[in-house]
Amino acid sequence: MAEIFPLSEGEFTIGHDKQFVPFDTAKDELNERPVGSLLVEIQPFLVVTAKDILVLDTGLGFKNGNGELQIHDNLRNLGYEPEQVTKVLLSHLHKDHAGCLTYTDNNGIVKTTFPNAQYYIYRTEADFALRTGYPSYHPDEIEPLLATQQVEWLDGAEGMIDDYIKYMHTGGHSPQHIVYLIQDGEDKIFFGGDEAPQLKQMKIKYVAKYDYDGKRAMELREQFAAQGKQEGWQFLFYHDVQSAVAAL
Repeated sequence: MAEIFPLSEGEFTIGHDKQFVPFDTAKDELNERPVGSLLVEIQPFLVVTAKDILVLDTGLGFKNGNGELQIHDNLRNLGYEPEQVTKVLLSHLHKDHAGCLTYTDNNGIVKTTFPNAQYYIYRTEADFALRTGYPSYHPDEIEPLLATQQVEWLDGAEGMIDDYIKYMHTGGHSPQHIVYLIQDGEDKIFFGGDEAPQLKQMKIKYVAKYDYDGKRAMELREQFAAQGKQEGWQFLFYHDVQSAVAAL
């Protein structure tokens, strides 16, 4: 039976400038942020299956007060070390989902965040990210990983990883976005990245302005919600401030 653990970096607001600004619900007011700002969680996931210790997307790469990566600290609080992670599954390479592929240590040395893991990346998404660049993509944070031997390229509209993780190209939120369905025994775990970012978006039909193809993204959410409800999926919601994991 799979175990699921959110690895929250906290809550943030994001406005038209695409800058993520930390938000403290105890003292901050959303209406004091620029007009149109959205309140979101930044929440990678740890999923422990019979075969692997998986990390799904890597967050912004924030460090805590001790100078440690927040995602490393979160893992250790759960009893895991970064060296134990075997696979990192990337839905897409926007900076809030792939800002911690690598990091710079206290000696100024760039290291992979999970030194023994294979990073699974959709090949056309990497090409698109490097061509497109800022503000949504940060090539200088992506390129060091691509120079390592830790990248496993994913190609084609869909495929399988180790016979139990299915990936599918979707292209709603961003042109080369992919989603994952993990089947560990009887457990079915769906990670949609920004194709399924929050629980409410799976229940309410609307076109979001921040999606590349808003109509397609809306239709995908409707499709995933229906299939997931029928098949008993556990949904992982990367940007939901209240519901990290839920079944429909």
